[in-house]
Amino acid sequence: MGAVLPDRPDAEDGAFLALHEERERLERALALTQARQRFSSDPGDVDSARDEEAALLASLDRVMTMIRAAEYKRGPGARRW
Repeated sequence: MGAVLPDRPDAEDGAFLALHEERERLERALALTQARQRFSSDPGDVDSARDEEAALLASLDRVMTMIRAAEYKRGPGARRW
């Protein structure tokens, strides 16, 4: 099920698209930190990448929650709390 997009763009579209751009940036950074953990020969770099991965996962969870909330608000019949 994809995102429900309105017939006409409004001010919220920019914020919605920015959330998806942030998600994509975080996913790319996460892939790089995971590769560093697998392929680095420096134990310090592996530990650093592991710590960075934890922070990126927390940020990704936050952004995904915001995306889900924004998608719900964009749906037909959505309640405005």
